[in-house]
Amino acid sequence: MKSARLSTRAAAPAAGRATARRCSGQKPRSHPSLRALPQGSGEQPLIISGQPTMAPRTQDMAGDPFGLLLKKRIIFLGGEVTDFSADAVVSQLLLLDAQDPTEDIKLFINSPGGSVTAGMGIYDAMKMCRADVSTVCFGLAASMGAFLLGAGTKGKRASMPNSRIMIHQPLGGASGQAVDIEIQAREIMYHKANLNRIMSECTGQPIDRIDEDTDRDRYMSPIEAVEYGLIDYVIGGEDKTYKITGDTRAFPKTKEQYVSGGDEAEDGSSGSRFKKPLEPYTDGINKDLDRK
Repeated sequence: MKSARLSTRAAAPAAGRATARRCSGQKPRSHPSLRALPQGSGEQPLIISGQPTMAPRTQDMAGDPFGLLLKKRIIFLGGEVTDFSADAVVSQLLLLDAQDPTEDIKLFINSPGGSVTAGMGIYDAMKMCRADVSTVCFGLAASMGAFLLGAGTKGKRASMPNSRIMIHQPLGGASGQAVDIEIQAREIMYHKANLNRIMSECTGQPIDRIDEDTDRDRYMSPIEAVEYGLIDYVIGGEDKTYKITGDTRAFPKTKEQYVSGGDEAEDGSSGSRFKKPLEPYTDGINKDLDRK
């Protein structure tokens, strides 16, 4: 009997989609063990940027930029969201919150997304922190990355001017017996409903609109993300985000519009990429029928 399998993809297509191991029944990746420390060495184990390393002594901190940034209460989430990277971010959040719950924690995000369950672990840790967690997008915050970006403390969610933000619904599959597939289908639908509910709370958008906008990949500029309610401001000011004008064209939304050349643009020209609009194929069929 084949085992049922379901993965929830939450990453941008270009960067590859990661699977949710806890949803699929796969065993989580084991973490490499840290070496034993001699007593009185003054060193402490610390996870930085998703890789288990040893925190250097104070005199060696100049060669460890991530350690210096962590001392400034800055955490990086880069690459796919996996169980391992989530454990790293959660441990750093809990550490910084325990050190000083009155000072903000800054979470920088450059991620194509990944595991839904791992991302929800980071989300719960952010909400459990007594300190405010400010989020900043640089590069790309897609799928679960965008979800965590919007989950920051309201008023303290930002983006770099040339970043891109993308939201969409979980994606997965299942195999096995019919009942096994039904179980996994119910699980992924639960994740979709739960993500939409939380996204609605973070953005202020109604759940129906969240459900509609995440039906397919929805890319946003930082200005669009501000208008959507996903972030609060653009670093450097909104004028730093370039609005693309002149080269954009109205994309056809239906098959008939693709065949006929698309909608008319504001200047009266066709919005299609074709220089000469094509006649709808139905016209040719009707003419042949008339001849007969």
